[in-house]
Amino acid sequence: MTGRRVPLDDALAYPAAKGRYVRRLFSTIADRYDLITVLLSFGLDAGWKRLVVRLADPRPDQPALDLACGTGDIAFGLASRGARVIGLDITHRMLQLARRRAQTESRPARQTPNPLFVQGDMASLPFPAVAFDLVTTGYGLRNVPGLERALNEIARVLRPGGTFVSLDFNRPASAVVRGIYLSYLRLVGGALGWVLHRDPDTYRYIPASIERYPGAPAVTQMILRAGFTSATWRPVLGGLMAIHVARK
Repeated sequence: MTGRRVPLDDALAYPAAKGRYVRRLFSTIADRYDLITVLLSFGLDAGWKRLVVRLADPRPDQPALDLACGTGDIAFGLASRGARVIGLDITHRMLQLARRRAQTESRPARQTPNPLFVQGDMASLPFPAVAFDLVTTGYGLRNVPGLERALNEIARVLRPGGTFVSLDFNRPASAVVRGIYLSYLRLVGGALGWVLHRDPDTYRYIPASIERYPGAPAVTQMILRAGFTSATWRPVLGGLMAIHVARK
C-alpha cells in the first residue's frame, strides 16, 4: 500500500472510502491473488469456481459477463463451455495477468475465443441493457462498495430469463461460528499479510469485510428486490461460503 495509512475500520466505514481502499488493496495483492485464494480455501477454491460454471450452465455462443474476474478463473471456465465471455475487473494489474494467461491457454480451434478482459466498475457497468444471458462473479459482491447498486446493474445488463451466479464468503448467522471463523481469518490473514507484504492488515480486510456483509439470506432478498424473479443460495464449506443462483 502506498501513501498515508488509513485504519481498516475507517477505510470500510463509507462506500467511497471502501472503493478507494479496495482499488489500492487489489493492486497490491494482484500478483499473489491466486496463491492466497488457494491458501485461504484449503485448496478448494478451484472446485467452487467449477461449480459456479456448472450452475451458470453456459451454452455455445451465449454472451456472458464475469464480474470482478481477477485473473480469469471463472471467465476461462465459461469460455471452455463455448460462451462468448467478457471479464471485467476494476484492477488493471489483475487484467494484465488475465490477458497474459489468455495468451498461454491452449484451446481447441473450434471453441469460441478466449475471454475479452476490460477494466470497469461493477456498480456502473459499461454495457447496454439486456446484453448478456449470463453474469457471474467470484468474491465480487462482498467487495463492491455499493451492493444494491451493483445488483441493479447486474439485473439491467441481463436479458429476461438470464442467470446470475455468485460465489463469496458468507457471514455465518451463529455468533459462535462467526467468531471462530473470523478469528481464524484474522490470524491466518495477518500472518500471510506480514510474510508476503510486510503488512498484517493486507488480508485482514477479508474478515473485516465479512463482518460488514449482510450474509447469504439477506443478499438473496437484495437480489430479488433488484428485479430477479427467483434467487436461492447454497451453503459451501458448511455455510462459511455461499453460492447464489438467480434468474431474471
